[in-house]
Amino acid sequence: MIKTFTKTLVLPLGVALGLALSSNIAVAGEQLSQYTAGKVQRAHQLQQDEKVAEAIELLAALTPSKAYDKAFVQRMLGVFYWQQGNTKLAISNLKKAVDSGLLQDEQAWITQRMLADILLSNEEFKQALPHYYALTKAIPENQKADELWLRIAQSHYQVEEWKPVLSAMKRYENLHRKDEVQPLTIKLGAQLQLQQWKSSLPTLQRLILLEPNKLVWWQQTAGIQLRLGRSKDALATLALADRQGVVLSQQDLRTLAQLYAQQGIPERAAKTLATLDNAKTDPQLLADQASYWQMAKEWDTSIHYWRLAAAKNNKHRWALAQLLLQEGQHKIALKELDKVSGRKSDVELARVRAYYKLESFEQALIHAKRANNIEESPASKSWIKYLTQMRKMQQSQVNEPQLTAI
Repeated sequence: MIKTFTKTLVLPLGVALGLALSSNIAVAGEQLSQYTAGKVQRAHQLQQDEKVAEAIELLAALTPSKAYDKAFVQRMLGVFYWQQGNTKLAISNLKKAVDSGLLQDEQAWITQRMLADILLSNEEFKQALPHYYALTKAIPENQKADELWLRIAQSHYQVEEWKPVLSAMKRYENLHRKDEVQPLTIKLGAQLQLQQWKSSLPTLQRLILLEPNKLVWWQQTAGIQLRLGRSKDALATLALADRQGVVLSQQDLRTLAQLYAQQGIPERAAKTLATLDNAKTDPQLLADQASYWQMAKEWDTSIHYWRLAAAKNNKHRWALAQLLLQEGQHKIALKELDKVSGRKSDVELARVRAYYKLESFEQALIHAKRANNIEESPASKSWIKYLTQMRKMQQSQVNEPQLTAI
């Protein structure tokens, strides 16, 4: 019942990607050459006037000789390209700016965060990871460390590096105490991939608390409990889901019925099967209900369902006949035995029992001999010997002289 975990990617970048370039330009003016500073200021004004294409054209035409000027311009181009929707050029320019190591101002950390987030959103997970890890080494007070570790967990998850996923999630949970569905889903996926069944159960319980009506969490919980051999817990899980109004699948209901039966509650098992869509028409489901009612010693109800099952599929006729014999309905059982296909020797022996109970010993003996002719067995031989003796006793009683009173 364990479902395959589906990968999900959170695309929001999580930071204000439009860097506060105006203040940064003022600070950086001391380091930028006068010519570059003027062009940068003009480009920033164009961007503010929503003329991003013109701003890009202006900056792209620059060929700064000073390394710091070049890195600063590349950072601005990266931002503008991202705003324009050109992810490839945004990544290229931001990466050059970050890799230069020259941007040490207050926006340097945000620049690298921007690069990492764009790489993540562009599904370049391996490339994003080194940047995220670098960011965790010195996190400004106004930034959230938990978001970084969540992004790291997401990236490792996408490249199927399960142990690092859990390591990152541990760091995330130490910083972020509130349970949320998406992080827990990532954690659960890694736990399932690593087959950490016991550890995954608390995660699933937390998900159930958040999304009590989501069937998959209940299914995975019960499936893992069954895998661990905890049938009682699996029964409690599915039964609780059912009571809380979670719409269980047809297979879940079948499993729930089986668990009820295993735990000695066959009546409940039968009633659970009765809720299935084709419970009244499917011959096997009818037979299963009959079996559960028989386990519950509800003989009449069981006979009713065996009769319905036999009407749909004659292979269930034998079980019906046997239960009729058990309940002393010998004449009806004989009629049903006439309709049983196959099992010739068994059918003959069943007729022997029926005729014996009806005290038709001669008929019983006939069928015992037929059974023995079909297939010799200790049972058929025993019946023949016993019934032959019974017939002799009856004959001797008939032939015994009657004493007359003097």
